[in-house]
Amino acid sequence: MGCRDVHAATVLSFLCGIASVAGLFAGTLLPNWRKLRLITFNRNEKNLTIYTGLWVKCARYDGSSDCLMYDRTWYLSVDQLDLRVLQFALPLSILIAMGALLLCLIGMCNTAFKSSVPNIKLAKCLVNSAGCHLVAGLLFFLAGTVSLSPSIWAIFYNTHLNRKFEPVFTFDYAVFVTIASSGGLFMTALLLFIWYCACKSLSSPFWQPLYSHPPSMHTYSQPYSSRSRLSAIEIDIPVVSHST
Repeated sequence: MGCRDVHAATVLSFLCGIASVAGLFAGTLLPNWRKLRLITFNRNEKNLTIYTGLWVKCARYDGSSDCLMYDRTWYLSVDQLDLRVLQFALPLSILIAMGALLLCLIGMCNTAFKSSVPNIKLAKCLVNSAGCHLVAGLLFFLAGTVSLSPSIWAIFYNTHLNRKFEPVFTFDYAVFVTIASSGGLFMTALLLFIWYCACKSLSSPFWQPLYSHPPSMHTYSQPYSSRSRLSAIEIDIPVVSHST
């Protein structure tokens, strides 16, 4: 695995993260979280389906693509607890995932444009590929947890509504979009963790996410050797012999 270069695993994780964030955006904006189907037995009337989203609500007759009623202020009066939680959880998950994408991009740029000779001035900033990708993986995992938990709860909340009222509530495809996107975030985190675990044995203290250097070290003429992670520090101990 090319640990010192931009590897396919990091590029794939970055693309997977972008796709997952796009899926979360779609799931947040889609008005298809819950369906309320009202069936009439009058042949002169059509059945009515109410589509409930996190922000808007739409009512349609069967066979029609136009909304008979489109409520743009639904987000202010949401009376279903799971949807209210999702209004906060999904935007928060998107923000966390975007921060992770930024860290992942910084890590790849740092890998692509770094010098073969370590620079102590840059090292003091504690910004390296390992640290960026490791923290990005943790943030992706957190974002996936924040978005997945309330999305699964929304499925079980339909059962609660059907028991409380009538069996007319069903969850719609926005739930599946969000769950799939959350799974993509977990996959992204897994790729970054695998990449880090496979490369963390690289024999250089510059590979560790957090490292320190003696204040007397300013420049380097050669890269670190493969003997030890402390091979840059050479200590000569004088030997004094006593003649009799």
